[in-house]
Order: sequence, then C-alpha cells, then structure tokens
Amino acid sequence: MSRNKDRELREIAKLRCRELRKNATEAEKIFWEQVRNRKFLELKFNRQFPIFDDTLGKETFYIADFYCHEKRLVVELDGMIHDYQMEQDELRTEIMNGKGLKVVRFRNEEVEMNCIEVLEKLKDMLTHPKSFS
Repeated sequence: MSRNKDRELREIAKLRCRELRKNATEAEKIFWEQVRNRKFLELKFNRQFPIFDDTLGKETFYIADFYCHEKRLVVELDGMIHDYQMEQDELRTEIMNGKGLKVVRFRNEEVEMNCIEVLEKLKDMLTHPKSFS
C-alpha cells in the first residue's frame, strides 16, 4: 500500500473514531467513566480505538469500543444491532485474535444495569487468563 493511501486510511479512521466518541451509547459512557484515567486495575484504556488490518487482502480498520494496550485487550459493548451481524462479529473477533488481541463482549444492557458486575467479570478474566476462550 502506498504511503498516501496509508495516510488517507488513518485520517478516515481518526475521523470515524472521533465521530463515534461524540455519539457514544449510554453503555459506552457508563463503562468509560469506570475505566478512564486508569481507574480500573490501573490499566490505560482507549475508547473507539482503530485497529488496522490487511488479513483479508485489503487494508482496512476495525474500531474497538475500548482497547487496553497493556493487556492487548479489546472490550466490545454490543447493542441490538449485533443480534443481526453475529457472523461479521465472529470474523472480526477471529481477525483480532489472529493479531494477538483478546476480545471480550458484553451486552449494553449488562453495562447499563450492573456495570460493577461487568467490571468484576472483566477483572476475573484478566486475573485468570484461561477464562478467555
């Protein structure tokens, strides 16, 4: 890929991430308040973080709802739309796993109704890595 296209793709990703941050779901806002500024296990999380990939033969990017570089962890918060795109989500998870990233998914409702329980599950997964499948 040429440097120009690479630069273009990165700019597109940056703008899309910025747009998603401005239009965060309620679940994303709740989760972000709990993990921002190293509040959760002193880990640094980024929200709406682009992950670039060319596994399928075309340079593209996926936007992780939340990403922790220290743990190579992607946290996805899934709303109702994900009920209709399960195959896409599975492929995306496989691609990220292939890049050495761990992906964990929670439903928006889980976060909205009991974020503390979600964080406990996440903490357990991080302290007992075999719980990642």
